[in-house]
Amino acid sequence: MMDGMMGMGWWMLLWGLVGLAVLVLLVLGVVWLVRALTSRPSSPPGEDAARRLLRERYAAGQLDRDEYLRKREDLR
Repeated sequence: MMDGMMGMGWWMLLWGLVGLAVLVLLVLGVVWLVRALTSRPSSPPGEDAARRLLRERYAAGQLDRDEYLRKREDLR
């Protein structure tokens, strides 16, 4: 009689751990989804580093408009 009760106890412990693991995975999935949806990329998709640097230099005033346009065309 005692063996039957201990066997049932182990199953309850196992299912409790499985339920806890599922809950942890669910919370981690929600956190990942929220972070993925709220994070913004620093540059538009497909923009390479050279174009990004060129835009930053133009925005900082290191390049005039003509030089910016000429270099932008060179990068295309």
